[in-house]
Amino acid sequence: MDRQEPIKINKAWCKGCEICVDVCPRQVLEMQDFVAVVKDIDQCTFCQLCELLCPDFAIVVHPPQTKKKIVQE
Repeated sequence: MDRQEPIKINKAWCKGCEICVDVCPRQVLEMQDFVAVVKDIDQCTFCQLCELLCPDFAIVVHPPQTKKKIVQE
């Protein structure tokens, strides 16, 4: 099964405004060559602020799927 990238940045759409870098509370993103890139995915809490505030819709965040435990009584 293919694993989906947790944060996908469409480099063709990114205009380098740095809003995503500025709003990230965990410094997950950084700028390289005037485009946002993922610097440290392990720090990401998947709050999706970068995706929500990107004016160019260049970022998509895929939070990890968690399995719910079924409690049996």
